[in-house]
Amino acid sequence: MSMWFYLFVLYFCGIWSFSSSRKHLLVTLLSLEFIVLVLYLSVYFYLCGLNYSLFFVVYFLVFSVCEGSLGLSVLVSMIRSHGNDYFRSYSVLQC
Repeated sequence: MSMWFYLFVLYFCGIWSFSSSRKHLLVTLLSLEFIVLVLYLSVYFYLCGLNYSLFFVVYFLVFSVCEGSLGLSVLVSMIRSHGNDYFRSYSVLQC
């Protein structure tokens, strides 16, 4: 039962870091990846505890890798077009 408590605490630490860091896009993406890894671990331990097959874990891992690559591509395109990753330097009306 203590493993689930630690995963719960890690998940809310990730939510807290995601909600508190609104200055840089890279820090926001890293906190999202931390949340995805905690969810991956909790799904893995849950399925191992019930003796189910782990095909869902592989699908979850594939989608999380795709999410990470899309986030990095958005980061690279923002840095190439604007020169930094500050959220406050972007205007909503600019394309």
